Amino acid sequence: MRVGSAAGAVAAALALTVSAVGQASAADVNNAKNAGFEAGLSNWTCSANSGTTVASPAHAGTAALRATPGGQDNARCAQTVKVQPNSTYTLSAWVQGGYSYLGVTGSGTTDVSTWTPDSASWKQLSTSFRTGASTTSVSVYTHGWYGQAAYYVDDVSVYGPDGGGGGGQEPEPTVPGAPAGLSVTGTTSSSASLAWNAVSGATGYSVYRDGAKVTAVTGTSATVTGLAASTSYSFQVTATNAAGESARSAAVTARTAESGGGGGGGGVAKHAVTGYWQNFNNGAAVQKISDVSAQYDIIAVSFADATTTPGAVTFNLDTAGLNGYTVDQFKADIRAKQAAGKKVIISIGGEKGTVSVNDSASATNFANSVHSLMQTYGFDGVDIDLENGLNPTYMTQALRALSAKAGPGMVLTMAPQTIDMQSTSGGYFKTALNVKDILTVVNMQYYNSGSMLGCDGKVYSQGTVDFLTALACIQLEGGLDPSQVGLGLPASTRAAGGGYVSPSVVNNALDCLTKGTNCGTFKPSRTYPSLRGAMTWSTNWDATAGNAWSNAVGAHVHALP
Repeated sequence: MRVGSAAGAVAAALALTVSAVGQASAADVNNAKNAGFEAGLSNWTCSANSGTTVASPAHAGTAALRATPGGQDNARCAQTVKVQPNSTYTLSAWVQGGYSYLGVTGSGTTDVSTWTPDSASWKQLSTSFRTGASTTSVSVYTHGWYGQAAYYVDDVSVYGPDGGGGGGQEPEPTVPGAPAGLSVTGTTSSSASLAWNAVSGATGYSVYRDGAKVTAVTGTSATVTGLAASTSYSFQVTATNAAGESARSAAVTARTAESGGGGGGGGVAKHAVTGYWQNFNNGAAVQKISDVSAQYDIIAVSFADATTTPGAVTFNLDTAGLNGYTVDQFKADIRAKQAAGKKVIISIGGEKGTVSVNDSASATNFANSVHSLMQTYGFDGVDIDLENGLNPTYMTQALRALSAKAGPGMVLTMAPQTIDMQSTSGGYFKTALNVKDILTVVNMQYYNSGSMLGCDGKVYSQGTVDFLTALACIQLEGGLDPSQVGLGLPASTRAAGGGYVSPSVVNNALDCLTKGTNCGTFKPSRTYPSLRGAMTWSTNWDATAGNAWSNAVGAHVHALP
C-alpha cells in the first residue's frame, strides 16, 4: 500500500501534422512521406533527440521509429503531409512496445482517437477522419506513458485522396483473412471473455454469438456481456478493413458460471469495507486490532516480512512500536473480530515490500509460509499488495497452492496500483483473472497515481468521481465480477501523497456504479449492483481523523442494494 510519493503516469506523444490543399483526385494513396522510416528520420522532426530509427523490431521493410519519453520531454515527432479538403482519410500505424495512442486533432470536423495497451508484438491502430472545407492542417499523434517501455511505430498511413505532397503510392487494401487462435479466456455468470490472433491488414474485428453479431472491436480481445448464467454459447470472430469482412473463424464454446457472484472468501459481507491495519507507528493513531472500527468487514494486517528464502514470508508483531501489544493479545483480538463476523488477513508487500515469486520453488515457499502464518495467527486469508511487479504465472501457482491448503473459505484480496489495472495484459490483471474462482475482491489504489485512461479511452485525473468510476469500469468490463471490485482510497489527506477525496465523493462513485446516480461527466453504460464496496489506507489514519471515513463510507457501503 503506497503511503507517500506520487506514482503518476503522464502521456508522451508522437505527432504528424497534415496539411490540406487542392482538389480531390481520382485515386486514393498513402500521403505520408517516409512512412516506413527506411530513410531514417527524413521528413520527420523529433523533440530533444527523443526519436531514432532502428532495424529491429520492424513491421515491414528495414526500419521503424523508436520513441522514448524522458524527463519532461514527451518524445514528440512531426511530419507535414499534404491532403485534400472535404475528404475522408484512414489514419493507421503499426505499433509495438509500451502504451500507444493514435488520434487526430484540428480536423475541422470531428476529432477521433483510438488506443492500445502495451503489446509484445506488432498491432495495427486505425481510425478515420474527414477534413473540413477550410482545414489546412491536422495533428495526427500517437503517445505512450511515462515510466513505461519505449514504443515503436512503423508503416504510418494517411490513406485517401492524393494531396500532391509526394507521399508513397500504397495499393488498395484487400479483404483480410479469417482470424485464427480464437479462445475463451474467462467467464462469469453473465459474461465471456475472448481472445484471438491478429490478422495482417485488419483494422477491426467483429464478434458473433450463436451466429449473430454482438460487438465490434479494434483489438484482439473482447468481453461479451449480458449472458445468462450456466448457459453455453458459441462464438466466432471476423476480421475487417476498408475492403470488407473476412470469413468467420472456427467456433469456440463458452459456458457461463453459475449465478452468485465471484470467487472465494466465504462469509465476507455482500458489500464490504476493507481497511489496512498498520503494524508500525508512522505518526498515525496506534491501534490494537480490537480498536479497529466495527465498520470494517475485512482487516488487512500490514505487512508480512520477506525472509532470506525466495518467496517465503514471516510476520513480526511490532510490540515495542505498538505500545507493548503482545502476540497473545493480537491473536485474541483476531478471534474476537472473527466472532463478530469480520475477516482478518495478512497483507504481503506494500510500498517497500520486496517479496518475489518468480519460479516454482518460490511459489511453493510463498504458499507454505503464508499458510503457516494463517495457522499460527488465525488469519482468514491473504492480501497481495506487491507494488514492484509480479509474475502472473508463478503468483497464480502460489495462490492456487495456498487455496488448496487453506480451503474454499480463504479470503483473497489484491490492492494493485492504477497502472497495474489499465489492461488485461498486465501482470496484476492477468493474475486476478487467473484466480478469479478463488478471488474475493480487487481494491485498486485510486491514489498516488496522477492521470490515467478510463474504459472510454479518455484521460481522467485522480481526485474526482470520474477517475473512480471510469477506471473501475475497466475492471468491471474486463472480466472481473462486480462483487470482485472495490474502490481503494486514502482515509485522510495525511494518508497518501495525492488522490484523497472526501467520503461524499467515494459515496457518489459507489452510487454511480451500483445505481447510475450521482455520476460525474462519465456515466457507465450499465450498473453493477453487486459491486463489493470500498477500501482505505488505513484504519490508523482513519482513527486519527475520528473515524470520519469509515463512519461515512462504511454506512453507505452497507446500505448498498
